[in-house]
Amino acid sequence: MNISSLFSDEKVNTGRQVELDIAKAFAIIFMIFLHTVMIVEAYNVGLSPTYTYIIGNVLGRPYAAVVFMFCMGVGVVYSRHSQWNLMIKRGIILYLLGLLVNVFEFFLPHYLAGYLGVNAEAFPLFGGLIIFCVDILAFAGLAFILMGILRKFEVSNKAMIIIAVIMSLIGSFTIGIDFGIPAVCSFFGHFIGAKNGHTAFPLFNWFIFPVAGYVWGQYFIRAKDKREFFKYWPILLIVAFAYFFISSRYWGGVFSEDVHLYYFLNTLDAVFCIINAHAFIGLCYWISDYLPDSITKFFSTLSRNINEIYIAQWFYIPVTIILITYFSKGLVFDDLVTTIVSICMLIISTVTALAYRKLRTKG
Repeated sequence: MNISSLFSDEKVNTGRQVELDIAKAFAIIFMIFLHTVMIVEAYNVGLSPTYTYIIGNVLGRPYAAVVFMFCMGVGVVYSRHSQWNLMIKRGIILYLLGLLVNVFEFFLPHYLAGYLGVNAEAFPLFGGLIIFCVDILAFAGLAFILMGILRKFEVSNKAMIIIAVIMSLIGSFTIGIDFGIPAVCSFFGHFIGAKNGHTAFPLFNWFIFPVAGYVWGQYFIRAKDKREFFKYWPILLIVAFAYFFISSRYWGGVFSEDVHLYYFLNTLDAVFCIINAHAFIGLCYWISDYLPDSITKFFSTLSRNINEIYIAQWFYIPVTIILITYFSKGLVFDDLVTTIVSICMLIISTVTALAYRKLRTKG
């Protein structure tokens, strides 16, 4: 099948797409495991290097946040609320939710750990500026605001890609700039990997992913044959993984021990992350034929509530680990214990998200 015959002039794959739900579900699962590892490392940790590498460097990176942001762009194509003004409004809400997440991730555990005497230094506040840390939701807010502005001016896909690539290149070459004043560093940390900018996902480095997902989604929704659309996913998945592994080993990349090489990833890394996102969704499409309905429904539940789960897990993970450390003195967070805690955090965060949605529906 040639390219021209692969796509319909009309939308074909409308409604919820199971492979996207599975990909988003894996993304939030990997993020919860990653965040659990990040917190337990500040306490009585006994994780094996292999476990830490697989969760912290591999699954928790290009298969988590990147997939989340890519699917965020795809979601714009499928959303009935993708008008430019609604996107800007949603972006503002997401950014504010990102600030709330920072309260849960840093302030609450800092004061709880300090009160209980269990290493409050694991949650530094940097004079309060950590409230403006750019995590995934804060980034998503900035990205939606920018995409809304671009849609307002009817910027074409081609122009949007060019803008995203230029931003990525700027982000690649402005890593570690020190503006000297903490508040100024924090402000510019929203956009680039500024020194002491308290940012994990600066807009310039990461905007390329929702844009890629947005453009990709416009083809995916018109693909007449998904099997053909994802035909080369195994090859692309291997190629992307090989690049990640080799680049991280020899010149720094997304699997590197220095997490900032992932947070402030360069344009070439981003290109392979996009290739990997397509291939990973292709993998999810392939496994969807073999999953029982109960698992597919569970993944769909995670996907539908991904933002609420993300917020909830940042409340539960630090608090839970602090309380476990306080009440179970001497407990070592080894691979098994950390896995059990991660699974419990996934379950309780999902239940909380569902309860919140139910209350909101009644209201």
